[in-house]
Amino acid sequence: MIATLLFVLFIVLMLAGVPVGVALAGAGTIAIALANFDVQWWGLLAIPQNVYASLAKYPLLAVPMFVLVGSIFDRSGVAQRLVNFAVAIVGRGPGMLPLVAIAVAIFLGGISGSGPANAAAVGGVMIAAMARAGYPAPFSASVVAAGAATDILIPPSVAFIIYSILVPQATVPALFAAGMFPGLIAGLALMVPAVWLARRHGMGALERHLPRPRFWRSLVEASWGLAAPVLILGGMRLGWFTPTEAAVVAVFYGLFVGMVIHRTIRVRDLFTIFREAAELSAVILIVVALAGVFAWSLSTLSIIDPITRAIANSGLNEWVVMALIIVMLMVLGMFLDGISIFLIFVPLLLPIAMLFDWDLVWFGVILTLMVAVGQFTPPLAVNLMVACRIARVPMERTIPWVMWLVAAMMFALLVVVIWPQIALWLPERLGYL
Repeated sequence: MIATLLFVLFIVLMLAGVPVGVALAGAGTIAIALANFDVQWWGLLAIPQNVYASLAKYPLLAVPMFVLVGSIFDRSGVAQRLVNFAVAIVGRGPGMLPLVAIAVAIFLGGISGSGPANAAAVGGVMIAAMARAGYPAPFSASVVAAGAATDILIPPSVAFIIYSILVPQATVPALFAAGMFPGLIAGLALMVPAVWLARRHGMGALERHLPRPRFWRSLVEASWGLAAPVLILGGMRLGWFTPTEAAVVAVFYGLFVGMVIHRTIRVRDLFTIFREAAELSAVILIVVALAGVFAWSLSTLSIIDPITRAIANSGLNEWVVMALIIVMLMVLGMFLDGISIFLIFVPLLLPIAMLFDWDLVWFGVILTLMVAVGQFTPPLAVNLMVACRIARVPMERTIPWVMWLVAAMMFALLVVVIWPQIALWLPERLGYL
């Protein structure tokens, strides 16, 4: 009864408009108090200990740093130069700018671990460019939001860092390597309907008349941005620094590029950049801290073991269980952000994954792909919110376009589910598994 009350309270608080972190902590606190009613202080003295324990983890230091990297590269002018270079490669023509938008978003995913930051950086450049070429604003916002969703799959990824904390068996380097090929497949899957829709509906008629950047000049201008993922990922692979240290290196590299090379960031801009990064990091870390109360209440009330036993005794095939998990997470992704989904449901789903002997790194990639889908699936889609704000269109006008892209990302998910080696080959090759 108390276990049921835990979830009912959480849902009621969410529907009442209470922030996710507060709803998690509130429901967990009440459940713990009711379960320990005959104990001194109702067992509530353990709550501050769990809040602290949730934050006192070394990999979490990388989260504010990668968020800061996203803010820095958003203002450094790297996105505009990458767009020019991509256009110089693929040329002009109907459907080429959507392809460029997704390709640049994938590449920026190797610099920043934040989907909304990626959507802001790419959207700030591409939505205006696509408008000049004759693309409707709802379509442009949909393409940018979907492309930015690949950010949490392409390393470095904040989502993978959170998952590694919840599942210590899956290390950050292994998850980073595992996300590379699924992220690229997801990006390629998004390009197909984006280009097809543009050509089918006659979008971008003015695009072929726009000037094409010179290849070598655009390559030189984009070289500093192109070198960023090589520095971050290559440094981790060579053992020069850990993922957390890589985030710090990326911050200083981004500041050097923005302030010295491109000179798009001035000293007076630093306060705004640091403030934005601090606000977003605080939101993420507060949710992580307060979710520790909810997770501890799940453990204390012994909710997880009965659920696992019920699934084990149900006779359901492992693929049926996987399909149910995917459907559940797709629905939840429409209403909750990815980090909240991880913090709430990974403790519940982990025993199920272990029951069926699923590889926990592969399982983390599957969950992250589902979170990526949720980032641009209405009604609560953080990437789509950012893109719609830049394009100045209401989210409901993007639905006819964005659902094609959702279907494409679901196809990429299905491919990774059927062939796990797509995710596991690279970490095995690099010796992380």
